[in-house]
Amino acid sequence: MKAVRTDRELECPGIDAGLRARGVDLMTLPDGIPEADLVSAVADADLLLMCYTPITARVIEAAPRLKGIVKYGVGIDAIDIQAAMTRGIPVVNVPEYAEETVAEGAFALMIALAKRLPSITAAVSRDGWIWPEQRWLGRDISGATLGLVGCGRIGRSMARMAGQGFRARVLGFDPCVGAAAMQTAGIEKVDDLQTMLCACDFVSIHCVLNDRTRGLIGKTELACLKPTAIIVNVSRGALIDEAALVEGLVAGCIGGAGLDVYSMEPLAKSGHPMSALFGRDNVILFPHLTFFTNEAMRRLEEDTLGRCFEILDGRPVTVRSFDPRLRAQTAGVSFG
Repeated sequence: MKAVRTDRELECPGIDAGLRARGVDLMTLPDGIPEADLVSAVADADLLLMCYTPITARVIEAAPRLKGIVKYGVGIDAIDIQAAMTRGIPVVNVPEYAEETVAEGAFALMIALAKRLPSITAAVSRDGWIWPEQRWLGRDISGATLGLVGCGRIGRSMARMAGQGFRARVLGFDPCVGAAAMQTAGIEKVDDLQTMLCACDFVSIHCVLNDRTRGLIGKTELACLKPTAIIVNVSRGALIDEAALVEGLVAGCIGGAGLDVYSMEPLAKSGHPMSALFGRDNVILFPHLTFFTNEAMRRLEEDTLGRCFEILDGRPVTVRSFDPRLRAQTAGVSFG
């Protein structure tokens, strides 16, 4: 058996060792590998693991022995699932390993910006001390309004932290989640996104990227925000019109942003659409690592190996995601 794992910069020693212990010939490939090189690598592969690298129809068609595609992570927008379904190749992700972890990361970005931690710690590192001048005034989360765009597992965890933990008011926009389920999670459902954004002191994005949600937070939606509002995105960069976000932050129309994800990754300090945000006191640029903790990576490696072994053993692979794109599969899957 041969397995190919892309995006080897994301170190997963447990996955690599587990596959090799089963006698699998494992090839690891770097992020950004050209499609032609990936096509060549999968020509004799039985299993394909990916995290960020696009798995196109051309890649899938070039792998006649392929028995399954495993996303060691959550988002599946980089995989041509229809092409895989046409071939009867099951696609599976690992949706549960970092629900609390990513919510903690989002909350950390939010509270750091609210308390002006980046600018204050930079000033203390530079000057040794600062005094309580107006420019260092922080903000409370208690009594503020947090708006959640997406109220799935991670969004509900964020709601619990902000509501029960910090006594914030929590609003939620998610057409796929009913008012009763939101109420149980401590969230007030709002049916109109722009109406919710107008009321928010903080906004945190927790939805999947698909054709309906791409650019969901556009220029019009960003214009609804209070000039003091802080926006956090730990989901997918393309959920936001990033050019409009940069414009609003530079112009001072948005209070701040904590970003962990970007349409174009990796970031670069120059020549990147988001380069203008480097060095701004009201912006935290995190390198897509809110998921990266000891505990979450242990869960990720264990669940990924579980799915890989199901595929290699010829058993139906367990799909735990409720994403309709994965739930539409009929070949080689079981639903957990």
